[in-house]
Amino acid sequence: METRHRIYPLLLERAREMRHPQTPAEATLWRVLRNRNLKYKFRRQHPIDRFIIDFYCAQAKLCIEIDGASHFEPEQEKYDKARTEFLEELGCKMIRFANNDVRYNIHAVVDEIVRTIESILNPLASPTKDKKGDG
Repeated sequence: METRHRIYPLLLERAREMRHPQTPAEATLWRVLRNRNLKYKFRRQHPIDRFIIDFYCAQAKLCIEIDGASHFEPEQEKYDKARTEFLEELGCKMIRFANNDVRYNIHAVVDEIVRTIESILNPLASPTKDKKGDG
């Protein structure tokens, strides 16, 4: 029999509320991630334990956070660090992007997400570099 983790109703309700309205950066990234556009399924505003993750890929246990200016304040950085450590203890991998990176350099953000997922799912596969022109 499969065991399911209980999500507290208030946390689940809060996660649903946070899906609308999205920040401009969240909306930009969601347009890329939704409907398996990158061949992986993502959820947004996904509860894990007592936290709500901006975007989550269950297949790779990858948490993606989009950080606004408040995340660069010392107290918030300390909280984010503790939150990341807790989620990593649960076996998740966390990657963070600044709002402006998502809004103005979405291709690099997407490349990083795909590279991270592939390194999680295929840890023994090493990236090969094109060696043409060397020599």
